[in-house]
This record gives sequence, C-alpha cells and structure tokens, in this order.
Amino acid sequence: MAMPKKGSRLITVDGTAYRWRVGHKPTYSQSDSWAPLTFAVERAEEPASVLLVTLPCARPDNWQGERTIAVRPLLVSGCIRRSIEQGWDSRQAGPAFTLTLTEHDLAALLGESPQYLIPFLWGMIPEGGGIQDLLRAVQIWSRNQTTP
Repeated sequence: MAMPKKGSRLITVDGTAYRWRVGHKPTYSQSDSWAPLTFAVERAEEPASVLLVTLPCARPDNWQGERTIAVRPLLVSGCIRRSIEQGWDSRQAGPAFTLTLTEHDLAALLGESPQYLIPFLWGMIPEGGGIQDLLRAVQIWSRNQTTP
C-alpha cells in the first residue's frame, strides 16, 4: 500500500523522485516521548518498498517538551543515500527497510551539529535558548489586567 499523498513532500535524489512524510498524528508513545520521531520515504512512481527512518529525538508535538528537530530535505536526501548504501532497494517489494540514526549520524548527514528545538507553549525554542528566542509569542494577560 502506498503512503498517502496528502501531507507528503516530493524530493529528487540522484535522479529518482521520492515522496516522504512525517506521520500526521503521533502515536500515544510518540506523544509521551517514549517513541522517537520517525518519517517514511518511498518512490514517487511505482512505490514498492518503504524506508522508515528513526531519529534520536521526539516529535515536535510531544507532551513532555523533549527536544526535537525539523525534518528538512537535506536530512531526507542524506537518509535516502545512506539507506541505499546499506542495501535498500526502493524498487524491490518487501518489508520496510529501517534506518535508525544516532546523534553522530545526524551530524554526519547534516554536515554540522543538529540544531535541536524545544517545544514551548507558543512555539519552538533552540536548545539552550530562552523565551527571547521565540520568533512569535503571544502575550498572556491575567484576568484582572486590562490590555493596553
């Protein structure tokens, strides 16, 4: 069964078009940070085998405020290439091919240390940052205070 097109993104790696997607809704384990952030990849045309990538961090919508990372095309293309090197054949039907990344793997694929984010009420804060690092924030007023 092919992955849903809705919510997926196209990427071309070494002349082959793929479709990738982070699951729309987290599982209970992912919401509670017990299970890591994952995404799936398959060929855009005639999909046969799925690549499942597991990252060493939580989903952005986790309940515990555990660190996360933005899944970007650079990371996806690196994971596709690494999986092909390790034997994934996207044209060959069969069970899903799993690629589990460590923090060291992330740094190697990205060419730099991963930029982790921490979910925080109104947005994401860079790891080690503070409230001043929020790009957009909403001011919260107490019930007794009037707005300016």
